[in-house]
Amino acid sequence: MILTVCMSPSVDVTIELDSLNVGKVNVVKSKTLSFTGKALNVAIGVARLGGEALATGFMYNENGQMFIDALDREGVKFAFVWNSGRVRENYKCIDKRSMLTEINDIGGHVESEKLVELLHMIQTSSSSANVTVISGSLPRGVDDGYYRDLFRSVDPKSLRIVDTEGDRLFAALEAGVDLVKPNLEELENTLGKKLKNRTEMIAGCRELLDRGAKNVLLSLGKDGAILTNGTKNYYCKSINVAVNSTVGAGDAMVAAAANMMQQGADLPDILRAGVAAGTAAVTTFGTISFTRDKYEEIRSNLKVTEI
Repeated sequence: MILTVCMSPSVDVTIELDSLNVGKVNVVKSKTLSFTGKALNVAIGVARLGGEALATGFMYNENGQMFIDALDREGVKFAFVWNSGRVRENYKCIDKRSMLTEINDIGGHVESEKLVELLHMIQTSSSSANVTVISGSLPRGVDDGYYRDLFRSVDPKSLRIVDTEGDRLFAALEAGVDLVKPNLEELENTLGKKLKNRTEMIAGCRELLDRGAKNVLLSLGKDGAILTNGTKNYYCKSINVAVNSTVGAGDAMVAAAANMMQQGADLPDILRAGVAAGTAAVTTFGTISFTRDKYEEIRSNLKVTEI
């Protein structure tokens, strides 16, 4: 079983436009609502790959039922820490060039006793989990160091994956993690520098390894991904597909990587699966995951090379 911990769920309103014109009237071509959050997306991705997922984290009373309904439809089990208030709403605008512009709301407030309750829930649930994934931003007012507490609550027998950036990521690394999954922009923002070529990218990944990660899966978008443990470095180039939306692509990559890790797969197979799922996810508009058939089709055409 794969446990996913969603710290800040969101209602994602994905809007398709011909073009986004700031300061002018924009006409919507289509609109899709998704009841999401990075770790919830991962749980759905695991389920679509035929795995078992348990979604936990924070949820909110006023509109949380929509998330429950969405997870039920996907066959994902859940056990949340409930809070007063509403889930935040994010807006994702995609133009005809597949350019994504995001407007993200701030997370809701969580009482201190709820923070403690979630740590206890993770401790209990992760004892039955092969892999635990914790990802995303934190609720309003919660210190970045809470990520350290989250991972220290994970059962030692469970593999640990983190997908966040900046001080939250550094805090998680203090507790030790098995896999970090940044994209290039997140890695650059976290390290505070530009990484101009593959050599610099691997060196950037090594900085995370030195801080407590065992493996780093660096997403390069349409260019594929790199996976390194500091000794072995692997690269997988993606294949050309029609890009309809990049929403949820990184979460799909995490889902596939987690699924392979719980099967004891080696690094090349983990990388190939992650790139396949991330690529499959961009072929659909306004959805947060991918189909298994598309994933399998793409995975069969990917090649991993050692670099």
